[in-house]
Amino acid sequence: MKNTGMIKTIDELGRIVLPKEIRTHLGLEYKTPIEVFVEDESIILRKIQKKCVFCGSAENLTEYREKAICENCLNDLME
Repeated sequence: MKNTGMIKTIDELGRIVLPKEIRTHLGLEYKTPIEVFVEDESIILRKIQKKCVFCGSAENLTEYREKAICENCLNDLME
């Protein structure tokens, strides 16, 4: 884990602001979904990567009704 040397304060609603440099580096834009994990005394934030709802592949994805489907699974469905 890389230490950025930045210290942030939680506001009265429990929010923190992620620095612009970090958001830009990770490609986090407005409304990007983030997973939140707790591990021991650490909070881990992870950008959700889209994956095929059927096989979990992250390659050659197509969106259908806000769900990701890979090319292979889409071809299987069409047969």
